[in-house]
Amino acid sequence: MTSIHADEPAIPNQTHPNETTYQEQVSHWQARRLQRLTAADGWLTLIGLEWLQPGSNTLGRAEHNSIVLKAGPADFGRITLAQDGTTTLEFAPGIHGRVDGREVSGAVLLGDQDGAREPSLVEVGSISLFVIDRDGRKGLRIKDSQAPSRSHFQGLDYFPIDPAWRVEARWVPFDPPHSLPIGSVLGTVSDTPVPGKAVFEKDGHRYELYPIQEEPGSLFFIIADRTSGKETYGAARFITTGLPHDGHLTIDFNEAYNPPCAFTAYATCPLPPPENRLDLRVTAGEKKYRGEH
Repeated sequence: MTSIHADEPAIPNQTHPNETTYQEQVSHWQARRLQRLTAADGWLTLIGLEWLQPGSNTLGRAEHNSIVLKAGPADFGRITLAQDGTTTLEFAPGIHGRVDGREVSGAVLLGDQDGAREPSLVEVGSISLFVIDRDGRKGLRIKDSQAPSRSHFQGLDYFPIDPAWRVEARWVPFDPPHSLPIGSVLGTVSDTPVPGKAVFEKDGHRYELYPIQEEPGSLFFIIADRTSGKETYGAARFITTGLPHDGHLTIDFNEAYNPPCAFTAYATCPLPPPENRLDLRVTAGEKKYRGEH
């Protein structure tokens, strides 16, 4: 698996401890988290995840299309999936669309696994879409900046900020990296490299967490705990940390956040491996979303 498909960029806390109080640091992090989530291209705007079939795929709001959109023009256009995996877009007549900011009649679309920094972004009015590749299947991730899930967003709820949940873990590197099977909400399972493990103690008990590293400057943890499915989202929560230093790693559970799947049925979030299911009530970080779909 070339990507864990977390669907949520890292939100590192760059504030230095001597600049603000700890409470202010975490509050600033929460504000940035909210800003990203509610942005015009954030995950609250997601209205569809559609898998492409080989050959021609018409799309639009009209029922005669092979991919029926929840919003936008009656006839949006056509995307052709070739045998070699190439995806080519043709806009429908009269549609003034853009690909990567340029108004065109059509274009070859790069997906999120095609080596480009970003996939080709297709825009028509408030609708945007791009091609994703998940375990060899090509699909369309479709967003609408005017989606009800964004306009009727009910906010984020957190446990009280508690410095006791900012733990210093011992870092045990793996050389070579180990591999863990990581499942997803789509039912897929892929072996994923794990660079090491974080070992920490809480209330006299020892715990371990295994991160994934996709970005060179951070580690990504997919966790569940005894609050999962009760006070917190049932499938998982995410934590992004910096890199270990001198054999130690700081994990701040106050910055645990919900995956996009907590807000939309159209995300492709990973699930925590058994090693990251803590026999512990982590009463810190983001709670279950009130408007859970």
